[in-house]
Amino acid sequence: MTRDAPIHELLVETRAFPPPAELAATSNVDPDAWRRAASDPVAFWADAARRLRWETPFTRTLDWTPPLGPDGEPRPPRAEWFADGTLNVAVNCVDRHVEAGLGDKVAYHWEGEPGDRRTLTFAELQEEVARAANALTELGIRSGDRVVIYLPVLLETVIATLAVARIGAVHSLVFGGFSAEALRFRVADTGAKLLITSDGQFRRGAAVPVKQNADDAVAGLAHVEHVLVVRRTGDDIPWTDGRDVWWHELVDRQPATHEAEAFPAETPLFIIYTSGTTGKPKGLVHTSGGYLTQAAWTHWAAFDAKPDDVHWCTADLAWVTAHTYELYGPLANATTQVIYEGTPDAPRRTRHFEIIERYGVTVYYTAPTLVRTLMTWFPDGAPADHDLSSIRLLGSVGEAINPEAWMWFREHLGAGRAPIIDTWWQSETGAAVMAPIPGLSTIKPGSATRALPGLRTLVVDEQGAEVPAGAGGYLVIPDPWPALARTVWGDPQRYLDSYWRRFAELGYFFSGDGAKVDADGDVWLLGRVDDVINVSGHRLSTIEIESALVAHPLVGEAGVTGADDAVTGEAIVAFVIPARETGPDTIVELRNHVARVIGPIAKPREIHLVPELPKTRSGKIMRRLLRDIVDGRPLGDTTSLQDPEGPGRIAQLVRG
Repeated sequence: MTRDAPIHELLVETRAFPPPAELAATSNVDPDAWRRAASDPVAFWADAARRLRWETPFTRTLDWTPPLGPDGEPRPPRAEWFADGTLNVAVNCVDRHVEAGLGDKVAYHWEGEPGDRRTLTFAELQEEVARAANALTELGIRSGDRVVIYLPVLLETVIATLAVARIGAVHSLVFGGFSAEALRFRVADTGAKLLITSDGQFRRGAAVPVKQNADDAVAGLAHVEHVLVVRRTGDDIPWTDGRDVWWHELVDRQPATHEAEAFPAETPLFIIYTSGTTGKPKGLVHTSGGYLTQAAWTHWAAFDAKPDDVHWCTADLAWVTAHTYELYGPLANATTQVIYEGTPDAPRRTRHFEIIERYGVTVYYTAPTLVRTLMTWFPDGAPADHDLSSIRLLGSVGEAINPEAWMWFREHLGAGRAPIIDTWWQSETGAAVMAPIPGLSTIKPGSATRALPGLRTLVVDEQGAEVPAGAGGYLVIPDPWPALARTVWGDPQRYLDSYWRRFAELGYFFSGDGAKVDADGDVWLLGRVDDVINVSGHRLSTIEIESALVAHPLVGEAGVTGADDAVTGEAIVAFVIPARETGPDTIVELRNHVARVIGPIAKPREIHLVPELPKTRSGKIMRRLLRDIVDGRPLGDTTSLQDPEGPGRIAQLVRG
């Protein structure tokens, strides 16, 4: 353990799996890609961009203004990719495939939670997007206008998103389970002219009303001119004449053709909000040409996209994961996809297995929290009457996946052979930065391997110097990349302060994550640096302590936080969801287990057995709320959680 490292290494994983021979033989990416890209990364991305259709070919690839001004003071940086080129994002995702003869190919298999199903080919999707684009134009939406989309996972959500992109407007998707307050902030912050919502949605077997939330969110906002409503549940809803419009009445009567305009590559495409427990959410702005280039190339490369793939990214369409690997990336590559409206246990815990079997899913991309949940439900794997043999690749996204969950995922959903594409990226990066390439990379349980071709990451100390192998530090990206968020909407100073100021002199983007690099050069994520625990001068990663706990058969999931301690400064406190029945000695057994696996320094002071953990809508454990519970502080903002009331229940249980 390197005592002066910013974060200390606790666990060392030794298992490794080389790429299967059949994937190596047909890999989309050749072994020389890293060397070629490193020799001229800007030229590499120019070649990747030419996989798209450009109405005006670009002559400029990268224009970069670094985050340190000539006066030596930090300033918001400026990146422009392919700035003099023009394209239409929706045409690249739909129309060009129809023109290439793929109109009859399935674009989406959609399944609703109640069991209703619908399939759209690329030709049908083209017509639906054209109708929606015509409808938006009739409502007065023009290039540059903002449209907020507050819908569950429906085909209409996909269609609306592509229609907004097609006319050069800017979309901001909001999770359909967010509160009126959370929605209102986003509508007001973007100055949206239009809100697209539904009468309701199906959640865990019940029809949940949505329209009232939408009404509360737009009340008094003069810039909102219309609310466009998709009929989903058929329930009675409040209605404001002159403002509210039914989707089926407006969209269905539109022409099925639409003349698309090309827009400059730096035209804003979407605003996506990051949310945490402190401060207002940040609206990250992503533009068109660079974002689509990296989304398309990384999907093609990291997921080894093949013409006969059936790709299922399980994220809600409002998350950046879905923007890139459920909408734009796979569509740009003409990939058939599955999308599902509901929760994994509605009405049965085998629902995901049923969907994989029904549609022959070949690529299953999900979050570690769902993997751990499935592992708890099915410790011995999927029931024998579910055929998962179509799966050839598995993917993980959201936060670091525990090695034992990784192994369960591979053995039981991947039949012991499917590589796991463990991707590291963020809303800020727009697309994957680190991930294995399945036909080329040797993968290790819990490691995101290394940066993809054309990209670089470094693990550095407080001064920006690279730390030695095994030592933990701060994960940075030293070079601008195409899918980089260009700014924070309306607040460029916050963009500078959040991501660039810390290492401005070096021009590094600071991810906010801790990481370590092993002797082979592979990167291991250690969680948010805010979640590092300082015990007697040792800065310990919550992720590694959680991984040690999850490796115990009694543990289904674990969340670890620091707590104030008069002796050690901070102490480790763990919250554990049991995987099976526990006994009176469980807590002692788990504390001793951590001490054996990692060492006495990582032994939790307290372990609380709980039925749930506070998670964001995208499945990340909100460890700062655990800290609030332990230290007896008022709970921070919970509006971004799957269950905003959950932390209160946990606090009541812990505090007695």
